[in-house]
Amino acid sequence: MKKKAPVRNLVYVVGMGPGAEIQMTQQALSALEQADTIVGYSVYLELLGARFAKKETISTPMRQEMRRCEICFEEAQKGKCVAMVCSGDAGVYGMATLLLDLQSKYPDVGVEVVPGITAATSGAAILGAPLNHDFCVISLSDLLTPRSVIEARLRAAAQGDFAIAIYNPSSHKRNDYLQWACEILLEYRKESNACGYVENIGRDGTKASVCTLVELRSRKVNMFTTVFIGNSQTKIMGNHLVTPRGYHID
Repeated sequence: MKKKAPVRNLVYVVGMGPGAEIQMTQQALSALEQADTIVGYSVYLELLGARFAKKETISTPMRQEMRRCEICFEEAQKGKCVAMVCSGDAGVYGMATLLLDLQSKYPDVGVEVVPGITAATSGAAILGAPLNHDFCVISLSDLLTPRSVIEARLRAAAQGDFAIAIYNPSSHKRNDYLQWACEILLEYRKESNACGYVENIGRDGTKASVCTLVELRSRKVNMFTTVFIGNSQTKIMGNHLVTPRGYHID
């Protein structure tokens, strides 16, 4: 069999899902195997484990995303195949957009986006089927998005009766944002609206809970939690959160 030529001058943007190898796609694992250098936030690099321990790795702290992308291109210009790792999916609040925006400055380097399992779908699987009809994903982080825009999107989703997956529901500086979001949603939804949330999806210490919207308003969550707001038809069934698709069961 003819040996496959090594990939050069390329950056893979790899969605690694929650981080465990079993929850990565084969495409993601293949990209990481081909890479000469893996770049990413230090926590994500640690999650890769022993399989890629011998690879050259480069990390930057949080909020140095621009520099992280520049490093990828600089390393790829040396003739390397580089993989940038992102939690979840690289194109859902990930690094794909920034790398593609910067690519014009590095015309000799290619960029390929490798999809991964995002928290909306991995968390939904733990809860059952909360997103089994039309749904949207909204982040409560106002680091890059004005709070007024987040509020407008919450109101639109509530009015449209969408099931909602909420990312970044809380942080040290935003510990009341989930309460704020729930109060907006309660203007359009019943207090009994079915909800749930999952902490540390696919990692050690995974915790899931179901509750009503009015109960969710007072729950304490953290930045590693994904929150699910059901639509008007969503039901709590034991420990599951289920949004009907519309099938009739006799």
